[in-house]
Amino acid sequence: MKLSGQAKRTFYVNNDDDTISVHLVNQQTKFIDTLNNFKKTFPQVTSNFSVIPVVFKQTSFDIDFLTIPFKYRPVQNDFSRQFNTNLNGAVYVGYRSDIYQLQYKKTPFQNFARQTTHYGLSVGIFTGLGGTTMNPSVTNNQIAVEYDGVVWSKGIAGIIGINNFTIGLAFGYDQLLDPNKMFWLYQGKSWLGLAFGLNIN
Repeated sequence: MKLSGQAKRTFYVNNDDDTISVHLVNQQTKFIDTLNNFKKTFPQVTSNFSVIPVVFKQTSFDIDFLTIPFKYRPVQNDFSRQFNTNLNGAVYVGYRSDIYQLQYKKTPFQNFARQTTHYGLSVGIFTGLGGTTMNPSVTNNQIAVEYDGVVWSKGIAGIIGINNFTIGLAFGYDQLLDPNKMFWLYQGKSWLGLAFGLNIN
């Protein structure tokens, strides 16, 4: 923990209903100092007194399931830019920082109702499988059939979470996993996509 204006120190935090007790940990002995501690009470619903807003921060290793329903592909070989909406899914691994803000707003009943706001920021890499439409237009007329091909997607993504809503931007490229990959205009070409995530861990 790093308190404002102080050096970073190790503490033991005990959560007990609506009260957080913070105990300093001795750096040499690793024992918890139970005599000198401070407590902070955060009523879960309402409080009869004003509570100073507080912000908690946490960093973690992030594992998500991503879907990228919209992909923008730039012009390739004079073939017009594309906006694809094929089904896909990917596993995302990254570094995440979560910020929780607790504040109490005064109500008409003259008490204070708790409001919790959560922001999450994450940057990482992803890999997964998806589909793409194959036809003569995207192969310079090298094939005569139309079908949905399977692609292997990979790239980097940045994710923003606000409470339970998660959205992000992904930058990646696809590789077609069948013999027609040599004709596909977008083989190994970059795209920009809109990503939605579900936190696994």
